[in-house]
Amino acid sequence: MSWFYDTIRTSIGKKLLMALTGLCFCLFLIIHLIGNLTLYGGQELFESYVKHLHALGPLIRVAETGLLTLAIIHVSTGCFLVWQNWMARPVRYQVNKNAGGRTIGSWTMPYTGFIILIFVAIHLSNFHFIDHDRQTVFQAMTATFTFLPYVIFYTLAVVVVAVHVSHGFWSLFQTLGANHPKYMPAIRGLGILFSLLVAAGFGFIPAFVGFIMN
Repeated sequence: MSWFYDTIRTSIGKKLLMALTGLCFCLFLIIHLIGNLTLYGGQELFESYVKHLHALGPLIRVAETGLLTLAIIHVSTGCFLVWQNWMARPVRYQVNKNAGGRTIGSWTMPYTGFIILIFVAIHLSNFHFIDHDRQTVFQAMTATFTFLPYVIFYTLAVVVVAVHVSHGFWSLFQTLGANHPKYMPAIRGLGILFSLLVAAGFGFIPAFVGFIMN
């Protein structure tokens, strides 16, 4: 396993870790969104989905542990790369030129990542770390999404996630070796489409729960 440790100690190795963990989180977003879409089928369908999810028991614990491990790797590696880039250029240019190919998603990655970390912590405290014997997830969602300040915060956070994903999606394919003039435009377009689906899919939930289901 020495080759593995030798690889991840390099900048390229760390970027590969970021790409692989980022890909896992993109897959998680898809799965999580599909589950949340059961809300549009009504309370009974959503609660049935949550019940079947909890019935998986140990498998859910394994998945949660895996996601936590991926998050630690992704965040710590990202922080190291940001610090490394900062140390490589400690003095900022007086004129900040927009290098070719740079987007709002690329130059805000560290900041959007930090906001997402805060959002996930708050989101878990509202929906995951609750007393499920006294309150169902649906009841928690109904109560939370009728609180306007949280709805605003949630909506803005979803937009931040979409911006982060819009760059991260195509960047991970580039890191994994798909950087080819023939394929990258399509991958970039797919990344934008994916980020828009994430924003729309998650962003409309508060409005649906708070104003349509109540």
